[in-house]
Amino acid sequence: MSASDSRPASGQVPAADNTLRMLRYLAGRPAPVAASAIARDLALPRSTVYHLLNTLAEHGFVLHLAEERRWGLGTSAFELAGGYARQQPLARLGRPLVAALSDRLGESAHLAVMSGGDVLYIVEERAPRRPALVTDVGVRLPAHLTASGRAMLAALPREQVRALYPSASAFPDRTGLGPRTPRELREVLRTVRERGYATEDSEIADGLRSVGAVVRDHAAWPVAAVAVTWAATERDESVLADAVRETASVLESRLHR
Repeated sequence: MSASDSRPASGQVPAADNTLRMLRYLAGRPAPVAASAIARDLALPRSTVYHLLNTLAEHGFVLHLAEERRWGLGTSAFELAGGYARQQPLARLGRPLVAALSDRLGESAHLAVMSGGDVLYIVEERAPRRPALVTDVGVRLPAHLTASGRAMLAALPREQVRALYPSASAFPDRTGLGPRTPRELREVLRTVRERGYATEDSEIADGLRSVGAVVRDHAAWPVAAVAVTWAATERDESVLADAVRETASVLESRLHR
């Protein structure tokens, strides 16, 4: 715990100061924590902590894990982080790497970030004479159906995934393929973690496949994913996956400088 974390609230708006300190504290923890720990480490009254946590929960910035009596960051906080990442640094650093990946493989390549339950494409590099794609800069697609989304979901805390996909109603469909329940999604993400990359086969568009790899920030949070899409019968998945993971690793290292 740093000295700045433990100092009393100051400034003209103590509630705002305490709220920001709490969010920073939660962002720095490896797992959800009890409200009592927040109050102790930030030297705040428990009543203040509970009041602010409940307000943040109403807006989706924190999650209350009732069975564990712990609190963690919610999806709104993740969207806020994604909003920052979409501004210059990530797209600027990623664009030449995605272009080089596309040139190297002769396939279309993309860089995407999470936005709620969707992926949002921020860099798109189309390879000549390759199949037409639905992805483009600014396009949103359901994260659970895309290789990019699965790569990022697999790197999220499981509590975050549960919050995004609490029931079968949270699973929009495009081609009739892909997970339709939280249990099916958990199995997909387990495979992603085992392989070290994500796949998608005709779940966004018939006859097209993708592989994706996660890009983490300095705190190991999944801020983006690199992916390549190709016609389903034409390429060796493992070769493309290796190239995608290599590009994601290079982008990750550049973000950490």
